[in-house]
Amino acid sequence: MRKWTCNSSASGTGRHAQLLAGLIHQLGQPRFRAALLETLQPLVPAASFSVYRTGRHCVPQLFLSGSLGVPDTTRDCWQAYLSGPYRSDRTLIAEAQSEERPLLCHLTAEEVPAQHRARVYEAHGVAERVSVVQARDDGLFAVNFYRHQHQAPFSDAQVADFEALAPALLALAHKHVALEAVDASPAQRLQALQPALTPRELDVCVRLLRGMTYDGIAADLGLSVPSVKTYRNRAFERLGIHFRNELYALMLHAPSTRH
Repeated sequence: MRKWTCNSSASGTGRHAQLLAGLIHQLGQPRFRAALLETLQPLVPAASFSVYRTGRHCVPQLFLSGSLGVPDTTRDCWQAYLSGPYRSDRTLIAEAQSEERPLLCHLTAEEVPAQHRARVYEAHGVAERVSVVQARDDGLFAVNFYRHQHQAPFSDAQVADFEALAPALLALAHKHVALEAVDASPAQRLQALQPALTPRELDVCVRLLRGMTYDGIAADLGLSVPSVKTYRNRAFERLGIHFRNELYALMLHAPSTRH
């Protein structure tokens, strides 16, 4: 595994600028997800990507992801990552890096710890990753591109191209996530925080956020009070919280997502 910091003084070539110009027009639009992989193909031929937040003191969140030329299993990968590997993942730790110097990371599946490799990489045909990571107050913000097993390894030139593009890709990802966080419903925002939440769990959480009592939620949804509490407990477990006030706090800091 190789990790190094972005060279803030480095400037991209004309082809890099031309490539990024096309992505700028897609910012905030649903097409951005597909355009990101398609546009990068000539320089960084990845088959999938993800943009997420992780860290010890935050709720991990997948902001956006997608695949090109392979079945889209990026959300399955995310759930597998949350099932245990993220708690011990040190590949994205930005050791004392400031926001001005994002961390770059390049690794192959063989370099990933065994549990992480088996659940995420081998189970979904992922072979290699290049990432740019930025330390923030709310955790680590990571933009990741993945080579799959049917593809040739990233060449030195392709990794160099990714390095040249990384600061701009990081900025584009930040901006796209911010533009998407405009007018989504509480249910959409909760689903963005934790895609594994079921429709009933979302129904209960949304009503909790409205200040409804358990009796009121039960009457509104046609459920028993014990059933409402069961859905609440399952949702809170998925979200990593225990109390209603923590649910309010999550919503205050969670960007919304339009699809």
